[in-house]
Amino acid sequence: MRILLVVAHPRTQSLTHAAADAFAEAATAAGHTIEWADLMAEGFDPVLREADEPDWSNATKAYSPAVEAEMARIRRNEATVMVFPVWWWSMPALLKGWIDRVWNNGFAYGDASYPHARALMIGVAGTDEKAYQKRGYDQAMQTALETGILGYCRIADGRLELLYGSMDGEAADALIIARARELGAAF
Repeated sequence: MRILLVVAHPRTQSLTHAAADAFAEAATAAGHTIEWADLMAEGFDPVLREADEPDWSNATKAYSPAVEAEMARIRRNEATVMVFPVWWWSMPALLKGWIDRVWNNGFAYGDASYPHARALMIGVAGTDEKAYQKRGYDQAMQTALETGILGYCRIADGRLELLYGSMDGEAADALIIARARELGAAF
């Protein structure tokens, strides 16, 4: 399977990038092909401007060349995996802006569904699972991301996987990387 692996973190030496690398290595070993989309390194502009604003009266609207290029990149793959740090109980603005601009009316929703039946969001979370459950952050994120984005775009096999404890030291980092590797091997 051809997988578009989208990573959204400003530092290439981050734990988020290490988790994306581990996912990619394991998925490649399992026979998949990875196409990287490092949004920060590529200089992707997350700001939604008029050229890329959804037009509810025109499902065949032509979007900006940058967005059309991203849509083509999605189409040449068969699944999407997004790896990101959890900031403010969600994804970074860079990734949200990629979705806002690219997953547009007529391409991912409206008269169309997102081109992939399979999408995985991997969020690298700072605290442990117990802290997320205590305040319902895990459920809030699942509703916003799984239902509000993946479900809205009619992705049959779309889900969020939270990897907890990125601020808990090297042992927790190793567990996050190991889990990302498991997700890649099982994809």
